[in-house]
Amino acid sequence: MDNTSGVGVLDKAAIVLSALEAGPSTLAQLVTATGLARPTAHRLAVALEHHRLVGRDMQGRFVLGPRLGELAAAAGEDRLLAAAGPVLGALRDHTNESAQLFRRQGEHRICVSAAERPVGLRDSIPIGASLTMLAGSAAQILLAWEEPDRLHRGLQGAAFNATTLSGVRRRGWAQSVGEREAGVASVSAPVRSPSGRVIAAVSISGPIERLSRQPGRLHAATVIAGANKLTEVLARHAKTAEEQHSA
Repeated sequence: MDNTSGVGVLDKAAIVLSALEAGPSTLAQLVTATGLARPTAHRLAVALEHHRLVGRDMQGRFVLGPRLGELAAAAGEDRLLAAAGPVLGALRDHTNESAQLFRRQGEHRICVSAAERPVGLRDSIPIGASLTMLAGSAAQILLAWEEPDRLHRGLQGAAFNATTLSGVRRRGWAQSVGEREAGVASVSAPVRSPSGRVIAAVSISGPIERLSRQPGRLHAATVIAGANKLTEVLARHAKTAEEQHSA
């Protein structure tokens, strides 16, 4: 069976990724495994590293990069979204505030699911809305557990600092008061993939008059519980898939 696509550089990049699936490789090992010329293998590996599809281990060997995990998480987003609706609805009903689920996309965070407070003053964030990664409790969550270099870059121009994010990691939740928008407060907690990586943030938001200037004291435990439910859904799905694969 012909496994070539007709696009030579893409086929060669796929060969490199397939070779790294077996484990870390030096350049010499990569050349042997792929059959590519040494300059070609090096050029492709470095280009894939630029896009985070390939990384390096402590010994400088090439390994599969973090972007592949992010893409895999995105591929499982339908299951996350299917579970998010009921969880956000329960969160809204329990707190009497609007609830959202955010995912990071480049330098923004996208609202991928929401349950709005039906009446009265509320913070309305429609599904598909693109918000800044420089302010707000969900932005803090999506940045706090990033790799050090990405975290440092993300703090440039942000309304919060490294000390804030250290506190977020210690507590397991974030809050903001008038950070993204005057008069609005929010509380957020992380949703994790089966590997433990933070892939989304569950939030509630509303007017400071109701949430107070310490919204975490009121609702952190509830928001964490909602985020943990989504984490558990993803873990159960991964376990089921693994059992089916090994059966």
